[in-house]
Amino acid sequence: MGHGRILSQCGCPATGGPGSRCRRIVVVTQTVSAPRRQIPRIHRAWWVAVVAFVALVGAAGFRATPSVMIDPFRDEFGWSHGTISFAISVNIMLYGLTSPFAAALMERFGMRRVVAAALTLVAVGSGLTVFMTASWQLVLCWGLLVGLGTGSMALAFVATVTDRWFVARRGLVSGILTAGTATGQLVFLPLLAVLVSDHGWRPASLLVAGVALAAVPLVWFLLRDRPEDVGLRPYGADPAAPLEPRPVATGAGRRAITALTSAARTKAFWLLAGTFAICGASTNGLVGTHFVPAAHDHGMPVTTAAGLLAVIGIFDLVGTIASGWLTDRFDPRLLLGVYYALRGVSLMVLPLLLAGEVHPPMLFFIVFYGLDWVATVPPTIALCREHFGASGPIVFGWVLASHQIGAALVAFGAGLTRDAYGSYDMAWIAAGALCAMAAAMSLAIRRGTRRPPGVR
Repeated sequence: MGHGRILSQCGCPATGGPGSRCRRIVVVTQTVSAPRRQIPRIHRAWWVAVVAFVALVGAAGFRATPSVMIDPFRDEFGWSHGTISFAISVNIMLYGLTSPFAAALMERFGMRRVVAAALTLVAVGSGLTVFMTASWQLVLCWGLLVGLGTGSMALAFVATVTDRWFVARRGLVSGILTAGTATGQLVFLPLLAVLVSDHGWRPASLLVAGVALAAVPLVWFLLRDRPEDVGLRPYGADPAAPLEPRPVATGAGRRAITALTSAARTKAFWLLAGTFAICGASTNGLVGTHFVPAAHDHGMPVTTAAGLLAVIGIFDLVGTIASGWLTDRFDPRLLLGVYYALRGVSLMVLPLLLAGEVHPPMLFFIVFYGLDWVATVPPTIALCREHFGASGPIVFGWVLASHQIGAALVAFGAGLTRDAYGSYDMAWIAAGALCAMAAAMSLAIRRGTRRPPGVR
């Protein structure tokens, strides 16, 4: 508020004596109203979420690409399923192991710089793949470079965005962003399958490189690290709360390790890490990597199998958003128990459903499995936040690392199983049994002390 003051001296006779003049000061105060700050109709947090969603879509599509290239690599170079699966397992493992350090780097350097660098790394790795002539080059390009790049845009990125930019609707936003992984499969897999079938795998690799580079300007100009940087509060925060810029974090590596050593002293961390390792084994490691070649073993065209995997992505979009909504309202431990139990049953039935053509029971499996694909992520993020507070995003990064370790082991092991027995049947059944174990472990997790409001 602005104030103007007008001072005048009165000239009336004074009562204090002859010839004296009144010395009263008349003060006239004029108040000038400052213009009100325009509050945008759409909070900027939602625009940050949109950019994060686009980056996650790209990361998922880049990681899903090798599933349609296993047979072309084998046909052109003569590599075994085990050799190709090893490169994919390196990609999957680095995706997880990079995640907690990426979350800490985002604390130190900001989300914008880390995600832009990650997209550039993916483009370089995918582009160099077209020149490879030996299997170690596949491990270097698609395993190491693409793995590091996509790992820097892993689901710990989801936890970081929701923790910084949202107070209300955290579960819902976690579900939407996590569903970006499914959308990546939906967008990329059918197109890549057609490219690989009609033109070979090299155009598909170049497409991935081009899309990654195209996303860099979007991230650089639209993504912001914290709402305080642009004079805002997180979405749903108390309007009366003061804006207090957070100090710049230092020692990203030390921060990640400290969060791990502290969390590792708790039972909750090991239960969350164990269940999420089984989640990775049963999704990215097995179905995401080997469903297409397994269906092809039964006579199904690669393009059809890739289309079914993309349909899983469609229903995962619905299931994960719904899971985020449920996580805001119900006990996340119970949700995890239900999700893992249902997933285990569906995997044990899958060997009976694989055939050369798509039939109704297979479509039912695709819909059912899609709804459950990564519905486990919002409850897991919520439990990390409950138990570990401000360190929740980094701890979730380590939990995600266990997810990818489980995925990597099963991706490699399933390839060896296929080489040894000529079938994936044992891999499906073993994964179903692991999911039953994960359901029991989920129910053994105790509730944390930082339970979000509104959760039963």
